[in-house]
Amino acid sequence: MTETGEAGARASAGRSIAIEIAGLEKLREALAGPLGAVFAESVARIGSGTGRVIVTGMGKSGHVGRKIASTLASTGTPAHFVHPAEASHGDLGMIRSEDVILALSWSGETAELADLIGYSRRFRVTLIAITANPESTLAEKADLALVLPRAEEACPNGLAPTTSTTMQIALGDALAVALLERRDFTRDDFRTFHPGGKLGAQLKTVRDIMHRGARIPIIAEDARVEAAVAEISAKGFGCTLVIDDSGRLAGIVTDGDLRRHLRPDLMQLPVTAVMTRTPKTVPPAMLLAAAIEFQERHKITALIVVEAGRPVGLVHYLDLLRAGAA
Repeated sequence: MTETGEAGARASAGRSIAIEIAGLEKLREALAGPLGAVFAESVARIGSGTGRVIVTGMGKSGHVGRKIASTLASTGTPAHFVHPAEASHGDLGMIRSEDVILALSWSGETAELADLIGYSRRFRVTLIAITANPESTLAEKADLALVLPRAEEACPNGLAPTTSTTMQIALGDALAVALLERRDFTRDDFRTFHPGGKLGAQLKTVRDIMHRGARIPIIAEDARVEAAVAEISAKGFGCTLVIDDSGRLAGIVTDGDLRRHLRPDLMQLPVTAVMTRTPKTVPPAMLLAAAIEFQERHKITALIVVEAGRPVGLVHYLDLLRAGAA
């Protein structure tokens, strides 16, 4: 009799995750053996090719295949998913001889893959299989067969693909990462393929959103506090930068600095008497994700952007919010 309620749900989740972890451990061990050599050859074939990766699979393997194709494409390896059934009704025309077909089938006997397999053999399209059956039609016909180790499904009936699909996803991720590393795919490259959403925002740099020129609150080092108050009020950032005669950053005056130095003659004091002389600064090339962490760690609301000791921009925490990075 199975447990019910919260305790039962927790126990079930623990069992499922433990079983899938065991499957992934078997996959890791297999990659240390013969599977690793085939994996390396697959990376070399795809990485040295001039075409795209055509990912295909039926049912749950198809869903996994779509994810793998998306991950490959987003990390610099041109790829797209072709449904096996649609391939038999005209989509085979999308596949070129320089492409590589990556076919997923746990059993290796998925009937819907037959036309794709035949097409790859007729037109000499490299076929890489991901399967658990080394003696299957798919494995035997493929140029390279990535044979996954057999593992227990998390499904207690042993029917619903659970551990098996987790292993397929993990191997697909491993392929994408290996190819990414092979071509030295950088953060800037990643940003090119991810311009939207929070991830895209965090991959932007401070330079992309900083306020420049006349929008930056700046006063000279020989100014009085009344000038600082006027600049803070005019620009609305809650601070003003202080520069020396050569234009280099000398300090910052914030609302907090003014409150800490309240006295009857405050307005007539030189800004050097109230300013913070070693403000936190960042370079223009800093990623917004890093800028958010920097602001939170130092508990500051405005980032001074500096190049060669001179302020070139200002980023307020509201700018990060508006950019969707926070």
